[in-house]
Amino acid sequence: MTMISREAQKEVKKTVFILWYERVIALLALFNLMLVLFDLNYISLRNFWLHGKVQLLIKIGRLELELPQEPLKILPFRVSDWYDWVKGIEPYRDTKQYLQRVEDLENQIIQVGMPNLDDTILEDLRDRSVKMIETNPFLIARKTGTLERIKNKMRRHIFNTREASATEAFNIFWSREYLTHKGVRQELNFFDRDIKPLIETNFYRPVGENGEFVDNFGLLDLPFSLIFALDFLVGTWYISRRRTGVSWTDAMLWRWYDIFLFIPIFRWLRVIPVAIRLDKANLISLRKIKRQARQGFVAGIAKDITEVVIIQIINESQESIRQGELDNFLSHHNSREYIDLNDINETLEITKLIAQLTVNQAIPKIRPDLEALFQDSIEKIMHQSPAYQVMQQFPGADMLQTSLSKQLAQQIYQSLYGTMKGLLEEDLISHELLEHIVANFNQVMGSEIQAQESLKKIEFLLVALLEEIKVNYVKRLSAKDVEEILEQTRVLHKRNFS
Repeated sequence: MTMISREAQKEVKKTVFILWYERVIALLALFNLMLVLFDLNYISLRNFWLHGKVQLLIKIGRLELELPQEPLKILPFRVSDWYDWVKGIEPYRDTKQYLQRVEDLENQIIQVGMPNLDDTILEDLRDRSVKMIETNPFLIARKTGTLERIKNKMRRHIFNTREASATEAFNIFWSREYLTHKGVRQELNFFDRDIKPLIETNFYRPVGENGEFVDNFGLLDLPFSLIFALDFLVGTWYISRRRTGVSWTDAMLWRWYDIFLFIPIFRWLRVIPVAIRLDKANLISLRKIKRQARQGFVAGIAKDITEVVIIQIINESQESIRQGELDNFLSHHNSREYIDLNDINETLEITKLIAQLTVNQAIPKIRPDLEALFQDSIEKIMHQSPAYQVMQQFPGADMLQTSLSKQLAQQIYQSLYGTMKGLLEEDLISHELLEHIVANFNQVMGSEIQAQESLKKIEFLLVALLEEIKVNYVKRLSAKDVEEILEQTRVLHKRNFS
């Protein structure tokens, strides 16, 4: 008992260790997946990671509306300061120098004041503005739209319209007269608030020897890939050792989905192994999703599979009938020894049951119809009798004929019904007689069916019937029929689990 208890405790500890190991790897894979998704969307969302602010721009035709009016600060730091190197992003030299000259202007104003300001800085800023408009340094970063926003903001600020010249607007803005008249601090605040953040979003990405932009994400992803590759090798080796007949290669194919965790291409496909690992670690449940996926897959192929299988069965049946398998079956059935499994003559019992239902239930309910049928037959026979022709000459002959035929019909019914009911009484003689009748009937019917003319006709009719079933029922199976079947299956499963 002690040995069993210790073995059980070891097994429990082993199970708990494996579960926690699976959870650690699953959470690490989840973190890696989030990092992959972050990297895939970093360029398109870099403006947010640069400033940590959110502002929605709604554009309808020429109307532009920014909501809220002031960008909403979300992040207290710049994510781009530590992640730009991953994407190989560098500050664009021209735009960086442009902002540096603006900063030099602000420092000089603080030091010497506006009246003593050197016009060289303002002239340099005007030249740089013209160059920025003409050369479009935002093109490499695919931010030409940002340059248009800068130009539109400056046009509206200077001329209160978007139809004016952007070059003229910048030349006016970076002039001593304009800054002095409007207030240098107010204008520089406008630039820092509306223009500078847009210029800062520009960047430069060098191109590598492969013709693609430099991307260092592989270096960041390498430690994760090594961990997942080691886990894959150890896990598949462990599976091959524990399961008989499973090679290491078979185990790798078993865990094929884990390969996406460490290959350097199609990294977004890591969502597949991450979901599976989280489910195996009991951190999430994919039971409903897997059930719906299976049912969706079944619904997609069930119609085709059903048609193929049933049509194949019908085709095989038709071919067997054409090749004379029905004749062979009847011959062997009559000649071979019958094997009884339960000491019950099923054919006899079924015949008795049907006969009892017919005699005890059906015939009494249709007695008036049967008597009317017998009476009609008797009257037809009487009409053909010479004696009846003579009786027709006497008065009241019709009434006598009707009464006589009715009595005879009732007597015939009573006689036939009594005879049939007597045959069904549970006695040894009746049982033997009925069994003998059934056996002879089967033998005679089998022999008659084997007659050449009858057999060919039956074969022809069976083949035609199967063809009609194939056309009218099998090929009409629709997707709606399959969905109804699946819905019934889901209801049954729900009842079983509830």
